[in-house]
Amino acid sequence: MITQLIEGAIGTITLNHEAKRNALSEALVNEVIAALAEFARLEVRCAVLRAAPGVKVWSAGHDVSELPEGGQDPLGWRDPLRHLIRELENFPAPIIAMIEGSVWGGACETVLACDLIIATPEASFAATPAKHSVPYNVSGLLTFLNAAHIHIAKEMLFTAQPILAGRLERMGIINHVTPADDIEEFTYATARMIAQNAPLSISVMKEQLRILAGAHTMSPQDFERIQGLRRVVYNSHDYSEGIRAFKEKRKPKFQGY
Repeated sequence: MITQLIEGAIGTITLNHEAKRNALSEALVNEVIAALAEFARLEVRCAVLRAAPGVKVWSAGHDVSELPEGGQDPLGWRDPLRHLIRELENFPAPIIAMIEGSVWGGACETVLACDLIIATPEASFAATPAKHSVPYNVSGLLTFLNAAHIHIAKEMLFTAQPILAGRLERMGIINHVTPADDIEEFTYATARMIAQNAPLSISVMKEQLRILAGAHTMSPQDFERIQGLRRVVYNSHDYSEGIRAFKEKRKPKFQGY
């Protein structure tokens, strides 16, 4: 489902499950996490997360077919996507997301959890939980808020419509937009630049920034309120309908309850 390669001090993970549009299934996520662990063991100084060259879909996001149909938190602490996001954030070296094609759903959060984002002009990003009536969790929403202004995060999450890379670059969410013919050379030149710098300094700064980005005060009452709001969604008719509609390849009929 993936391929991995280390050249010099740079490691590359390539999502390579075209049959499922690189959906973030538990099996694929586990392979990415294992590759990251191997990169850390070998002291890789920069990692690149990419799909195969020329793909139309970088990743279709969370594998909705693996989500429960109702009465159970679909995005809990042990969910594969949550595990992947934590591993990306905790990886001791910078990770560059190199994006060709469209990025859907939970793959948007995956990309935003990387340290730098380099994309082609044709790349687009669509955060789609509302298309399936999936309740996003606190840490997932925080990933969006740390990357984007709240109004942009709301637009992405409420409309579930794709936004092109160029617009996201202008807002500082994407680092660079580079033509497809040049993106590989540009990405690896950036990775080499990072790898030439002091790895301990970079590792410590990455961890400091991770801690600071997560330093949002929340009272126990507010946390319980948020969790209660999520339960309203995943116990609802609309959540079950959204998952069933996806599996049956039809448009969902949401009722608002």
